[in-house]
Amino acid sequence: MADSKIEETVKEALEMYRPMLQADGGDCELIEIDDENRVHLKLTGACGSCPMATMTLKMGIEQYLKDACPEVKEVVQVE
Repeated sequence: MADSKIEETVKEALEMYRPMLQADGGDCELIEIDDENRVHLKLTGACGSCPMATMTLKMGIEQYLKDACPEVKEVVQVE
């Protein structure tokens, strides 16, 4: 698990991003941050079954988290 400062920053950033997902009937759940600073997320609600979920994850959430926390290396979707 990543250090607590990174985890706290990621959680804060997700809380800021979450309303954009919820506006479309979706959401996300933080599963873990591994030792390589990869953030593992589960997309839920409408986002979980959306054909654009990968784009949302990589071009939306991942970029947002990297901007907020440069230590983040990647966002990985958990099914």
